[in-house]
Amino acid sequence: MPLTLSRVSRTRLAVTAAATAVLAVGAPAAYASLDTDTRAHGTTTTSQVSRGEAYTETRLLFGTERPDGGPDVTDKQFMKFIDDEVTPSFPDGLTVQDGRGQWRDSNGKIERERSYELILLYPTSQAHKRDALIEEIREDYVKEYAQDSVARLDDRLRVDF
Repeated sequence: MPLTLSRVSRTRLAVTAAATAVLAVGAPAAYASLDTDTRAHGTTTTSQVSRGEAYTETRLLFGTERPDGGPDVTDKQFMKFIDDEVTPSFPDGLTVQDGRGQWRDSNGKIERERSYELILLYPTSQAHKRDALIEEIREDYVKEYAQDSVARLDDRLRVDF
């Protein structure tokens, strides 16, 4: 008995073939776009427009619970710290966001606490100078509010104001 395909089988086969063809054509373009991360490599593809200047973004994560059992850092205390310790070094602007954090303290206990994220943007050409100022901010907060640490994240990107 000869092998024949029903109309439904032929339709399924045609749809499967079409989907495979679309994936085969689209996959190289999708993978190529993964190789053109402008933040990491500073290059762009011909379809992308390069805007802005080279900047560094630093994010600092401040906890509010004190490992020594003292009272939590209040909003008023934190904003005074920003005004006194951060703004003089970064007068052009900054962003503060409220957060909730979780981390393992120096005693091995999981801590959950209210936190703040400070975002600083500055020209990458000033990164060396700004590094010392940022480290001073971190050290001052740890000392003033009896913290174990202030987390720091740095990333290079392009910024256009």
